[in-house]
Amino acid sequence: MLLGSIEAGGTKFVCAVGDEKYNIKESVSFPTTKPNETLKKAVEFFKKFPELESIGIASFGPIEIRTDATNYGYVTSTPKPGWKNTDFVGVIKQALDIPVFWTTDVNGSAYGEYTAYKEKKEDINSLVYYTVGTGIGAGVIVDGKFIGSQGHPELGHVFVKRHLADLSFKGTCPYHGDCLEGLASGPTFKARLGIPGQDVPLTDPTWDIVAYYVAQAAIQTTLTFRPQKIIIGGGVSSEAFLVKVRKQFKTLLNDYIEVTDLDSYIVMPLVPENGSATRGDFALAIKAMK
Repeated sequence: MLLGSIEAGGTKFVCAVGDEKYNIKESVSFPTTKPNETLKKAVEFFKKFPELESIGIASFGPIEIRTDATNYGYVTSTPKPGWKNTDFVGVIKQALDIPVFWTTDVNGSAYGEYTAYKEKKEDINSLVYYTVGTGIGAGVIVDGKFIGSQGHPELGHVFVKRHLADLSFKGTCPYHGDCLEGLASGPTFKARLGIPGQDVPLTDPTWDIVAYYVAQAAIQTTLTFRPQKIIIGGGVSSEAFLVKVRKQFKTLLNDYIEVTDLDSYIVMPLVPENGSATRGDFALAIKAMK
């Protein structure tokens, strides 16, 4: 069985083909430019594999996931220039004529992590996957299913309590200013300090401020969904950063409810080399065939 995956990020596309055991046979990545140009490259890659049976697409958003909506399969009100109201699924289906599973980039990653834990024979049925990078988003799985019927969650745009040392920072979100994404995503480091986050040493107090906001998001997730795990991936995440997040989480939650073993509750992705979304797409491509 040959399956396809498109991890459609705002910065780059990663396209891959693999099998039902999640082994990647071939992959390619290229910058996310104009919709016609980018989708054409994706189609050209998959056209090389006439035996392709199904494809999973995990896309940046917002996207329309309601199958009865007239614009199902579209990227909708995205701030990504040129991509607003783009018929993503329609282009792929017309070109390849195979089943498509359509979801968000973070849902794809969440499902990849879910299948990886299941493969380890861990008794896990609920998790939340956050990506903290150029933007912030989260995919939620409860009882093996995605949360969201009228649309997908937008947990990167929840509001958080401001850190006292960060009150003068206006935030970077073009819609809300100081929502979670506007205060804790990767670009906020450069907005505050004038240098990219990857060049900011972990001893800089900005990391503690960002950890404070991410810990609040983890608390909101804990108190609403009560998942078995919170997984934090993306370019900002690292084990050293998660140490700071866990510390803030413990302080802010203040033992309101029992959360045992924070080291195994708030964790880095299990799938190596940023491969959670591709693995998830392969698994979702199988579901699309049923």
